[in-house]
Amino acid sequence: MPATERLYYNDSHLIEFEAQVIDITERVSGWTAVTLDRTAFYPTGGGQPSDTGALGNARVVECTDEGETILHVIQGPTPKIGDTIKGRVDWPRRLDHIQQHSGQHILSQALVSLYDAPTRSFRVMESVCEIDVDLINPTEERIERAVELANNVIWEDRPMITKEVTSEEAAQLPLRKEPAREGSLRLIEIEGFDLTPCGGTHATHTGEVGIIAVRSWERAKGLTRIEWVAGRRALEDYRRANKSARSIAALFSTGRDDAPKMAARMLEENKQLHHRLKPLEEIASRAEADRLYAEAEPDARGVRVISMVYEHRDAESLRMIAQSLVSQPKVVALLGSSEDATARIVFARSPDASGDMNALMKTACTLLDGRGGGKPELAQGGGKNVDKLNDALRAAATSLNA
Repeated sequence: MPATERLYYNDSHLIEFEAQVIDITERVSGWTAVTLDRTAFYPTGGGQPSDTGALGNARVVECTDEGETILHVIQGPTPKIGDTIKGRVDWPRRLDHIQQHSGQHILSQALVSLYDAPTRSFRVMESVCEIDVDLINPTEERIERAVELANNVIWEDRPMITKEVTSEEAAQLPLRKEPAREGSLRLIEIEGFDLTPCGGTHATHTGEVGIIAVRSWERAKGLTRIEWVAGRRALEDYRRANKSARSIAALFSTGRDDAPKMAARMLEENKQLHHRLKPLEEIASRAEADRLYAEAEPDARGVRVISMVYEHRDAESLRMIAQSLVSQPKVVALLGSSEDATARIVFARSPDASGDMNALMKTACTLLDGRGGGKPELAQGGGKNVDKLNDALRAAATSLNA
């Protein structure tokens, strides 16, 4: 089968073309894959998703690289081998990928120029992009310095030029990364800044990228993983972040830029209040435990099995009550609470009472569709099946009496 001519190699902005159908295959999914003699559709590869669009009246949902040819997976009317067909690439998606892929070249070279930190992998995802960089000690200052350099290159609107060279010619050039294959190579050059082999779709000038913004970074598998956005994605990310910031500021009745200071102040006040509240909560827990103990009747063995379900109590509060209860002789405490659509349970027993709280907890958590554990005398856990909270405590009590 003859190779598919890749029109996007020479013009990443070409979105309409005509081509001849040279092969048709059926996919396991039930969809049809069309091979053309030439195409402007970019196939998945190099961290960049494929283009989508239309072939005739059929929808192109994916394109895959088969070495010398490209398969266009379609939904809709199937053309015949030999037909001449019109193709159209979805421009908004293509422009987005142009901005992200070109942005990656610029950001990656900025990290190499400043810190000799090469990019090891690159991914364009649905709303963000990621690069894994060999940068050992990332800091906010270092990352922002690289972003500033990258954006200066963007705003200088430098030409991005496509070149075809041989392997021998490439070996004499200062490439940012080694080529992944032999033979003729396609290079993308950013004037005076970057030169790297790449088969993706790119801008003609850096200005088309618009802007690069880094959202976050972390150390992962010995590398620094940077999450970032470019172009229209950066604008959309700003809109979301700005909306969140304004909403938070409104809660404090302050301006957007003052919200972090107000939030920090509230967290500190909350910490102080929690510190002051804890002794009072311990007193209230002991009083609650005294009430439950007084109301409970001993069973035939003289053991008080105290089961209670609360609302809006956290695990720490349940544990305080349970520990106060089991400070009395011959007590088993089976306590539960529902909070934020989550069931929480704490099981405890006095040293002179029988029963394995850890075993009871595992059984109860199965009913709650959750998990938990602990020791024979104290265990805690929870799950998302709040409706089964009372059933879980009843099952535990029944097991104690068995």
